[in-house]
Amino acid sequence: LTFLVISCPCALVISIPLTFFGGIGGASKCGILVKGGNYLEALSKTGVAVFDKTGTLTKGVFKVTHTAPADGVSEKDLLESAALAESFSSHPISKSLREACPDLDARRASDAQEIAGHGVKTQVDGHTVLAGNARLMAKLGLTVPEITEPGTIVHVAMEGRYAGYLLIADVVKPHSAAAIKGLKQAGVRKTVMLTGDAEPVAKAVSAELGLDEYHAGLLPGDKVDQIETLLAAKQPKENLAFVGDGINDAPVLSRADVGIAMGALGSDAAIEAADVVLMDDDPAKIALAMRIARRTLRIVYQNIVFALAIKFACLVLGALGLASMWTAIFADVGVMVLAVLNATRALYTKDLAKKNAQ
Repeated sequence: LTFLVISCPCALVISIPLTFFGGIGGASKCGILVKGGNYLEALSKTGVAVFDKTGTLTKGVFKVTHTAPADGVSEKDLLESAALAESFSSHPISKSLREACPDLDARRASDAQEIAGHGVKTQVDGHTVLAGNARLMAKLGLTVPEITEPGTIVHVAMEGRYAGYLLIADVVKPHSAAAIKGLKQAGVRKTVMLTGDAEPVAKAVSAELGLDEYHAGLLPGDKVDQIETLLAAKQPKENLAFVGDGINDAPVLSRADVGIAMGALGSDAAIEAADVVLMDDDPAKIALAMRIARRTLRIVYQNIVFALAIKFACLVLGALGLASMWTAIFADVGVMVLAVLNATRALYTKDLAKKNAQ
């Protein structure tokens, strides 16, 4: 009977799930929503962190900084045509164009069609206007000027003729550089940025933030291909985390070992597909989430080793007839109480949050 009481696995059965619940609760206090204990465990083993650019490392708040109309097109007509063509889109770039022309009548635009990874096609005042990237202009057989300025370029075509381009700049989030530095300090081996923007923009942002690698000019499908390549190249027992916010990121979030979405500005599809959601869109919280995950796993291992060691020692004593029933009760209930008390440490994340802020 003593042997049977000692072997009861209460300490393991109760304390281990409780530790994961504590880790999830502690993360939620810091504005990090983790959707399950398995994702917390996967997050603790992250060795490669991949980021989308717009809305993740940058604010996603764009501003028109330069307009370059073609011959025969006025600056006003170029800007108005682009803003009306993009008036049906919720993309941050589209919003910046509408903000540059706040008093436009959206009823002038109709029959808007979004061309995935290229741009939009809209009827403006009865004329066909296309606004998008250089690939869209290439599909129309139009030649665009070579642009070296960093920023997002929106090319505009009216009735099949090239009308000019607009340069739109994005702003890097103030905590993005600290987030990359924090991830490297937390043990992340490689940081990568994937973006649909042009090479000069991606290169400038990557250099500013200290990223290890970047890939520019990617369509949503290309991002999935890049994730597949990175997954194949990662080390054994190492996980890949992808951080994104847009609806186009949902397939990549699902494919990564750990999908992390921005909760404040992120699309519903991205939040639904992600395993971890950052409620305030601060990329520095990713390193904090990893620290919480690793601390939670340490407490789990502590409870496993502690419970098994005490039980094994008491089982040996019980088998030799040296353990009383009180010893058996301590090995069962006493160890369980101590393991549960240790598990509650996972709830307290103030020190980790303070270290992350520093």
